[in-house]
Amino acid sequence: MTLSRKTFLGLASAAALSLGLGASSVAAQEVTLSLHQFLPAQANVPKLILDVWADNVENASDGRIKIDRYPSMQLGGKPPELMDQAIDGVADIVWTVVGYTPGRYPSTEVFELPFMMTDSGAGPVSRAYWEMFESHMKDTEFKDVHILGTWVHGPGMIHANKEVNTPADMEGLKIRGGSRSINTFLNKLGATPVGMPVPAVSEALSKGVIDGTTIPWEVTAALKVPELVGNHTEFEGVSLYTLTFVLAMNKDKYESLPADLQKVFDDNSGVEFSVFAGSTMEAADGPARKLAVDRGNNIVTVSGDGVQAWRDAAAPIYDEWVAEMDAKGIDGQALIDEARALIAKYSN
Repeated sequence: MTLSRKTFLGLASAAALSLGLGASSVAAQEVTLSLHQFLPAQANVPKLILDVWADNVENASDGRIKIDRYPSMQLGGKPPELMDQAIDGVADIVWTVVGYTPGRYPSTEVFELPFMMTDSGAGPVSRAYWEMFESHMKDTEFKDVHILGTWVHGPGMIHANKEVNTPADMEGLKIRGGSRSINTFLNKLGATPVGMPVPAVSEALSKGVIDGTTIPWEVTAALKVPELVGNHTEFEGVSLYTLTFVLAMNKDKYESLPADLQKVFDDNSGVEFSVFAGSTMEAADGPARKLAVDRGNNIVTVSGDGVQAWRDAAAPIYDEWVAEMDAKGIDGQALIDEARALIAKYSN
């Protein structure tokens, strides 16, 4: 017997209903999203943070969401273009350094000012950052994307081919700066700030393009920094600086998801994820530092009056930043005061 197409489709529909399929199976279609970032897959942030987050989202969706991970800019472009890739939909989700687009998200810079972060660490600062993101940045500076997480890394410090103890020791050095604020500070110290994304640091050090770099311990292993320089300068009780990061999603893509899948993202993002991410980055500092110790590298720990000399040298940066923010219609001093108060609150 030959079945007509109409009869066949009718029988197939009946069979699907008898097996409990139908409308629910249509709703359970898979959503595949791209996650794009600039570090190799084996680096700490992709391995310990982004993969953990993506796996959690996939598992919480019962297989309805799949997140394809693209490390090392595999989707094309350069690290400073990542935020625009999220806005334009070139990538569905990106992880990026906010400072790769200097001045574009000015309020985030309050956390990047020299010595803003104390020895309380990245967790409290990341929590403060999320709170200020929600109250000051979500509907203004970041209105074009859906932010999933905001965090900072552990203490930023100096890694150089000469010993650095005092601000005067920076004179004449070519140093890769981690942020706009740190580049300004380096310039005031008589160093030459050199801007470049972190993946370029290894080659720049090996070729003598730079004499050193400002980065946290955490990423030094992936960049082979302890093999390329022999001196490291850290600060007791404070951090020379920290950087702000965001995990950002294309806004239209997020809003196109059904409510229950939006909830999957919501449940795995926000303040607790931000604190996890910042704390995880900082926790990776110790093992990386040990690699430098094991190599016999020279580690300088600036303390006491020595720290105060660096803080005094950085003081003008604050006044200049407040003036810049005021010119943009942003109360810079209020941001500083609020950031300090929140960091102190969450440190306790």
